Amino acid sequence: MKEAFRMFKNSKILRVLLTAVIIMAAVCGLLLFLWHHYSITSVTVTGNSHYTSDEIKEMVFTGPYSYNSLVLSVMYRDRTIKDIPFIEKMDVDIVSANSVRINVYEKAVAGYVEYLGHYMYFDKDGIVVESSNRVIEGIPFVTGLSYDHVVLHEQLPVKKPAVFLTILNVTQLLGKYDISTDRIAFDADERITLYFGNARVFLGTDDFIDEKINEMHLLLPQLRGYSGTLHMENYVGEEVNFSFDMDKEETEDTEAAEGEDGEAAEGSEEGGEEGAGTGNGDGN
Repeated sequence: MKEAFRMFKNSKILRVLLTAVIIMAAVCGLLLFLWHHYSITSVTVTGNSHYTSDEIKEMVFTGPYSYNSLVLSVMYRDRTIKDIPFIEKMDVDIVSANSVRINVYEKAVAGYVEYLGHYMYFDKDGIVVESSNRVIEGIPFVTGLSYDHVVLHEQLPVKKPAVFLTILNVTQLLGKYDISTDRIAFDADERITLYFGNARVFLGTDDFIDEKINEMHLLLPQLRGYSGTLHMENYVGEEVNFSFDMDKEETEDTEAAEGEDGEAAEGSEEGGEEGAGTGNGDGN
């Protein structure tokens, strides 16, 4: 009787163990199926310009299991990624079992100023949206604005906030004509000068700013290699001859070069005359 009971008990344990093994095998098989079936093989990143697509992926796929669309859908369900410099937010959309799309919404940046060794980036309203120690390509450096302090997420304390609308207009027009400028400078009267290497373009006020920049982008190739200022401040919407004032040093160098060329030409002419006279003498 005891032997039978022992056998029954052992068989019951074996059945429990066998059931547990079967369940574990089924779970492992299911997990293996889910891992392979929902493994992400295609990632599309949209809306990014300040960061590369690879950098965006590193921000989203943060764990060893994050390259699974099921895991990713749980991680970012009803949640956006925030607190990343120059990015308002990021959303993750599960397109299919193996494909996801990362939507990047960047902060609208109009320009940046330098303050206490940092680059302060501001939007169209002059609100400082980021402070960084690196220069972001494609965002213009703005000088000439007068302020005594800078606070993150607050407007730059300039006397005439309307200047930010001017900066935005200039920035958008430069983008429209695919023009990259080193600097947008304002003087005390808020007149605009754009810097391109050693060449400068004095636009003056923002009157006819669209037409001025349109004309400027046609003239910029002719300024390459020169040092001086192209004056466009008197443009009033009609055809006008723009003047270019070369910097003094370049003017002196040009005049010196022209003088040397003139002396060389005169020397060549004198040498030619002497040669001709010698030849005639030999002939006699």
